[in-house]
Amino acid sequence: MSEDGEKDQGKESKNSDPRPNTAAARRKRRAAASGTGKDAKAGKSAPQGKAGSGPAKGATAGKDRPTPKRSGTTQEKTEKHSLFARIVRFLREVWGELRKVIWPTRKQMITYTGVVLVFVAFMIALVYLLDFVFLEGVDVVFGN
Repeated sequence: MSEDGEKDQGKESKNSDPRPNTAAARRKRRAAASGTGKDAKAGKSAPQGKAGSGPAKGATAGKDRPTPKRSGTTQEKTEKHSLFARIVRFLREVWGELRKVIWPTRKQMITYTGVVLVFVAFMIALVYLLDFVFLEGVDVVFGN
């Protein structure tokens, strides 16, 4: 193949990418998919099988309608639990979240602590140096 043929193939692969690569192209695609905007009014419709092409299975058509309420949430909101039960639930949730945390190893902790101590020492030295320089400058300007 010639060099020109390879360049043409490269251009085709870039243009055949279905996802837009600029913000304007993404807005245009969203407007066409949702059925609003300039492109949708001009008669363009959303591609079949893409988001916004129609109501999902079991969903109501249109975004202007509120989301249907779930069956269990209304009962939980109206039912008031005791203070003790709420504290226990809170502690269980905290414990569950703490189990998800990725804790650093001992080696990582030593490294992080060393970095913090070196940085703090550097900042103390910098502030001390600047304080000394400004003090000498004030002494020169105003005299002692």
